Amino acid sequence: MKRAFLEKMPVVFVGHGSPMNAIEHNAFTEGLRKVSARLPKPEAVCVVSAHWVTSGSHVMASAHPKTIHDFYGFPRPLYEVQYPAPGAPEEAKKMTGNPEIVADDHWGLDHGSWSVLRHMYPKADVPAFQLSLDQRRGFKEHLELGREIQSLRERGVLILGSGNVVHNLGRLD
Repeated sequence: MKRAFLEKMPVVFVGHGSPMNAIEHNAFTEGLRKVSARLPKPEAVCVVSAHWVTSGSHVMASAHPKTIHDFYGFPRPLYEVQYPAPGAPEEAKKMTGNPEIVADDHWGLDHGSWSVLRHMYPKADVPAFQLSLDQRRGFKEHLELGREIQSLRERGVLILGSGNVVHNLGRLD
């Protein structure tokens, strides 16, 4: 049975940092656990990850999203991580009521999603899905998209922005 939410779920932004945070226990990952402990348990999480950029807006519609290891040059244990959270195809379907948002059954949870979610919801018991960043939209159009998806919050869906200012760790060296 679905819970009735008296308030909207929040919108959270996390600079996810190095993919290694996914398998490490440190102040950052402990902070993710503390954040999720302070939130009501969501019905689902909609992640907008800096790692899924498309031409047009796409929403992940898979009932069983795969774990995507979209990085290279890291230790093998990181590539062995799986985050088996269920998808949220019904929420994705509602988003495709907007003709500018297309359902995508091929994408999964990229590391901008699962590296954060596995610390926030380690049991992988909260359905998760992603909304892509549309490379054709500018700032104003992305703000409009944000207004369009705010109804997710009223249905108990946590909107999680995940990214970082720096994504090319090799250039930092």
